Amino acid sequence: MAIETKLKKISIIIPALNEEQGIANTIMAIPKAKLRDMNYDVEIIVVDNGSTDSTSEIAKGAGATVVYEPVRGYGKAYKTGFSSASGDNIATADADCTYPIEDIPKLAHMLEDEGLDFITTNRFANMDEGAMHTQNRLGNLILNLTTRILFQINIQDSQSGMWLFKRSILDRLILRSNGMPLSEELKLEACYFAKCNWKEIPIEYRARIGKVKLKVWRDGFSNLFYLFKKRIIR
Repeated sequence: MAIETKLKKISIIIPALNEEQGIANTIMAIPKAKLRDMNYDVEIIVVDNGSTDSTSEIAKGAGATVVYEPVRGYGKAYKTGFSSASGDNIATADADCTYPIEDIPKLAHMLEDEGLDFITTNRFANMDEGAMHTQNRLGNLILNLTTRILFQINIQDSQSGMWLFKRSILDRLILRSNGMPLSEELKLEACYFAKCNWKEIPIEYRARIGKVKLKVWRDGFSNLFYLFKKRIIR
């Protein structure tokens, strides 16, 4: 009698705000066939964070489930995505083609083979020319150094937005930020507070497609302040 193998599920969450130029390419780059060969059912969730363009329609046409979060904020969008996900594992990427979403099978293999709970990525290891402006680089370096000093964890890229982790760890994480600091907060919660088994791996980081949303000074100081706040009050 044949033994039926139970499918696992991976939820790929993509927050999006007016990303009609890049969302289709991002979704189409997801290696669904490879993941299915690895015995994964694939769930693609695009969190529309109040788009006024055709982002949602394009995402649906490319095969994604669209979840709407009208309250704008990077962290708010992700938390809505997390609560909507039904996968055993969760992977993330931006909607602008900056992250190598085709690497998700490699990350999933690593999560399983090395018994990890959380994988984060380092964009600085292989960054394409023009992928990040000088001001952004400097701001990221300050945030990365501050993270290492305050929390004594060896993270090279505290702001990277591509992760893969077990959905079960979410119950152990306290995620308060509804804005850009959610990225660093998620890493701190998983790697420092919850003491998950984690790893940071190098990735290629590419120039974005579409309009830049990041406000360098505002978001940079907000993230820096949040690191000190998180160190004092979890």
